[in-house]
Amino acid sequence: MGDDVRAGLKFSSLDSPLFDGAEVTKGDLIDYLEAVGERMVPPLRGRPLSVVRVRPGQEPFMQKNLPKYTPEWVHRATMWAGSSKREISYALCDDVRTLLWFGNQRAVEYHVTLLFAEGLADYSGSPTHLVLDIDPAPDAPFAQAVSAAELIRQALANDGLAGAVKTSGSKGVHIFVPVRPGVDLEDAAAATRAIAARAERLDPELATTAFIREDRGGKVFLDSTRAGGATVVSVYSPRIRPGATVSFPVSWSDLPSVDPHDFTIRTAAKLLGDRDPWSELMPEPQTLPGDLIAEGHTIPVARVQAMHEGKRRARDRRNTH
Repeated sequence: MGDDVRAGLKFSSLDSPLFDGAEVTKGDLIDYLEAVGERMVPPLRGRPLSVVRVRPGQEPFMQKNLPKYTPEWVHRATMWAGSSKREISYALCDDVRTLLWFGNQRAVEYHVTLLFAEGLADYSGSPTHLVLDIDPAPDAPFAQAVSAAELIRQALANDGLAGAVKTSGSKGVHIFVPVRPGVDLEDAAAATRAIAARAERLDPELATTAFIREDRGGKVFLDSTRAGGATVVSVYSPRIRPGATVSFPVSWSDLPSVDPHDFTIRTAAKLLGDRDPWSELMPEPQTLPGDLIAEGHTIPVARVQAMHEGKRRARDRRNTH
């Protein structure tokens, strides 16, 4: 396979291996993105995009800022990045042509924010979803993540809420809870913390909200930190993982019987057929109950708390030696 022209784009090196352990080529990636593009683009549209690219013989790297050679027709949003103290020009993947252009750049993973670009620039926007990231303990079976996801589902149901679930494409699962417009960022982050805390209380032997890894004791981590400007891997996105797995939507009833390794660049398009289970399974946007937001505001922000705790522990170690 040499050069190939699709969607007005010229593709090169299609028969080169995608990455070590992928068992697929760059051409397989392009074929996959083309097959699922009409379903993959809507959740990306209008949101600042970060991609993970992998060049032959190099380590994968995350790219937020668009390179200078990006075609003019790629939509973009420029915003200030506090962490790197500079303006970043993010792509908005608003059409399949843009997706395929990124595929040609060997962009394998597609991560977006929970806010649209115009609301993120000045943090005035409201997130479209809350996200709970279920991260099983190292070497734990996927069943552990499934059991923890069920705790989140129960905690949501206890408050009259519902979410859709997808494999992360790695070891865990992501639960997306669509919310009505107008929720402010701090309240959305608080509600996410409260959902995780309530799920942990349902079965503290199985699940934990402990942000510091050494405090988890082999339990599943209920990560409530995907809020504000944080990103999450988008549905149908491939992952740089052995076998080139894909983040794939599943129904709650099917979740206990799936193996996340079954969803790959090679298999996912065929498994989907002409369906879009993510849009089918996603509940209507919901109003967040006041008690959930109120409880969340009493729970410290995990990253901040972990930072302070880490400093305290380092101080203790210095004092005991």
